[in-house]
Amino acid sequence: MTEVTHPYLAGVDTAAAALEQIVELEPAFLPVSDQRRAVLAMRRLSTQVQAMEAMLMAAAGGVAEAEGSRDVAAWVAHRSHDSLVTTRRLQRLGVACDQRWHRLGGALVAGQVNVDQGHVIAGALDDLASAAALVDIGAEEWGQVLARAEQHLVEQAAHFGPRELRRLGERILEAVAPELAEELEGRQLADAERRARRRTLLRIQHLGDGTALIKARVPEAAALRLKTSLEAFTSPRRADGRCSTDGEAVPYDRRMGEAFCSLLETLDPARLPLHGGDATTMMITMDLAALTSGLGTATLADGSRITAGEARRMACTANLVPAVLGTRSVPLDLGHTARLFTPAQRKALALRDRECRADGCSIPATWCEAHHWQPWLLGGRTDLANGILLCSRHHHLVHDDRYLHDRMPNGDVRFARRR
Repeated sequence: MTEVTHPYLAGVDTAAAALEQIVELEPAFLPVSDQRRAVLAMRRLSTQVQAMEAMLMAAAGGVAEAEGSRDVAAWVAHRSHDSLVTTRRLQRLGVACDQRWHRLGGALVAGQVNVDQGHVIAGALDDLASAAALVDIGAEEWGQVLARAEQHLVEQAAHFGPRELRRLGERILEAVAPELAEELEGRQLADAERRARRRTLLRIQHLGDGTALIKARVPEAAALRLKTSLEAFTSPRRADGRCSTDGEAVPYDRRMGEAFCSLLETLDPARLPLHGGDATTMMITMDLAALTSGLGTATLADGSRITAGEARRMACTANLVPAVLGTRSVPLDLGHTARLFTPAQRKALALRDRECRADGCSIPATWCEAHHWQPWLLGGRTDLANGILLCSRHHHLVHDDRYLHDRMPNGDVRFARRR
């Protein structure tokens, strides 16, 4: 008795036999015009084969069940030694076309839409379908909107590639139901903002090497605001992504890190919430000898250690509560808040200095910090005669004991590395 072959399988066998005949031929000898036709025809054929494979995988769940595989994609990946990512992606497309987007499936098997376009269109349609709860519309009318969206995207596939189709898919409602687009976008944005607030977090991990790792996830608007604020502290970016400071090329990400430190140091404590009964302050404990000499270390409220020079530098721009200890660790001065230059004094310094007063530095005054030439902790006055503008980098250097610095006749500061 002759075994009857199903027409589908017979067709697959016929296609395979035809391909075997083509394999024996050498395409290099085709005329250019024929090569052009052959390339396009092969591309269309490849698309149709992949589309038919996707549709077959969507219908062949029994194969996986019969052999105990998780799904058809896993079975195919195991048997063909293909990537599971590839087979599962193809299966998802087949299921989407078989269960939801029949017009797209027909265009795929007809070779009118390629597989990459199909993935994009199916994804856009699924996203649109999931937004049904966000619009005030009946189920039947919403179904008509989805049908128009599917038809529109399939038609646009004749003119646009996957990237362009993705952009069209993001704004598809404006094309097929503009009266609903604004309402949906507003509700989607509101939902996104609520999710962003729920996911907001910030973690600080002390690494034990003098640095801390800050990991944050914040709403996009807050991130943009932070980026804008930080870039106010950095010098203009160069085309290669590095900033030039005093002739030294510095990577942009490092400049942004330094700008973040500068931003924290220039926050106005009077504008911050009360913390422990007063505007947010930093408590510093240090020996009197370290304070007067600028050598040694100081301790912050959480036990972290910094150099005495860094404590002096911070006193120029931050409200500090120094707890200065004598030789027997007896507090000598507690509760005296460091005086900062007033906004009016800052403006006067900006008019006078115009830019960083370090020799050869041209960072604008708006990005500089006001420095007490004679340290305030050692009795220096907070007035224009004792004030000088320095960019963040040179403000660090002036408190760095590895560098010497002196005033030039024109009032600029010249730095030299200690030998």
